[in-house]
Amino acid sequence: MNRAKVAVLTTTPRTVRRDYRTLLELAGAGEVLDRSVDTALKVNISWHFFFPASSTTPWQLDGVIRGLLDLGFSRELIHACHNRTVVIDARLGERENRQLDVVEAYGLRNVHLYEPGEEWIHVRDAVGELADRFLVLGDVYPDGFMIPKRFLGENIVHLPTVKTHVFTTTTGAMKNAFGGLLNERRHWTHPVIHETLVDLLAIQKTIHRGVFAVMDGTFAGDGPGPRCMVPHVRNVILASADQVAIDAVAARMMGFDPMSIRYIALAHERGLGVGDPRAIDIVGDRAAAEQNWHFEGPFRRMTFASKMQHRIYWGPLKRPIEWSLKTVLAPWAYVASVLYHDSFWYPLRARGAMRAALDSPWGRLFAHWPQAVATADADGFPDVGTEPARLETTGLRAFLRSLGVLGTCVREAPEFAARRRRRAEHA
Repeated sequence: MNRAKVAVLTTTPRTVRRDYRTLLELAGAGEVLDRSVDTALKVNISWHFFFPASSTTPWQLDGVIRGLLDLGFSRELIHACHNRTVVIDARLGERENRQLDVVEAYGLRNVHLYEPGEEWIHVRDAVGELADRFLVLGDVYPDGFMIPKRFLGENIVHLPTVKTHVFTTTTGAMKNAFGGLLNERRHWTHPVIHETLVDLLAIQKTIHRGVFAVMDGTFAGDGPGPRCMVPHVRNVILASADQVAIDAVAARMMGFDPMSIRYIALAHERGLGVGDPRAIDIVGDRAAAEQNWHFEGPFRRMTFASKMQHRIYWGPLKRPIEWSLKTVLAPWAYVASVLYHDSFWYPLRARGAMRAALDSPWGRLFAHWPQAVATADADGFPDVGTEPARLETTGLRAFLRSLGVLGTCVREAPEFAARRRRRAEHA
């Protein structure tokens, strides 16, 4: 049986910079990633509004950048990388989650893959005969699909968080490739999401020079993730060159059997990584890695939106409704998602759900990020403030902001955008 290595450490705001640097060294980032080529830091934005455990944290991004620079990687060859979905505004998200503050502080390039000037290439031109061996992507996209050309020959460092997901039970390194690699019709793959993640990992291992993941579990999310979760303070960080193994370790810490989660088991069976905890070596804090948080998972207390998604993709509404998501009618689903999550749930319920997490040292670090950075040193952030954290974008302010998200969602819907492109080409 092949073996994998996953680094796990316990951390605090005071030591988080030093701990991330140690984590990268323990997990072998300097041996896996090629210093002579571009390195994409694949930022995770599961919600454009801040919600603990939902998206890449600023201290995670900060720690990884500092760690790579200390390992001899060139600043000019590191860039942040963002995808877009029809219901998540990445430009808003990088501001609300303080990711842009970090990128600009280090003077890095900031790449948004769906914006003008970014070239995409047909997947068969990128991976050749691998396209004939896909589990499901060949069936979902009979004519193929496009992937970002810049990914060919780059390193990629995924920056997920520890959380549950209503489609895949847990989500992490493997799921983080979903938005970046697939085109705007990625929702077509939801009925076969586990197999899709395995196909995407095979693509990554073909096109990237090095693949690495650094997962933040300072906050960890339980419940109907990746958005409307119950956030917990867990004070751990993980890293590995094996995308399957890091997801398996995170799943076990949350309280799940990794090999019972289909995407982990499938990837393990196909030799794309190690999902069996018995074949994973933990370096760093073994006691932290052996914790069991006894999360209840995403399916016991699903939101109205997640229940409807399950009924449409796998339940009684599949036959009468799912077909519409592959037609020009699909934007109804995008609008429904924004109205529920951004106009209803976040303004009315997010503040209460976040209260305990915001009152923690990590919550205060996020809320006082500019001041904390001003007093930071090489080890971390000694001053995170003493007052409970308060966020500006909640309640009515969040509701009003959601209306702008709704407009963007409709305007940028791929079904409408495709029609605009065809009209422009005809003209």
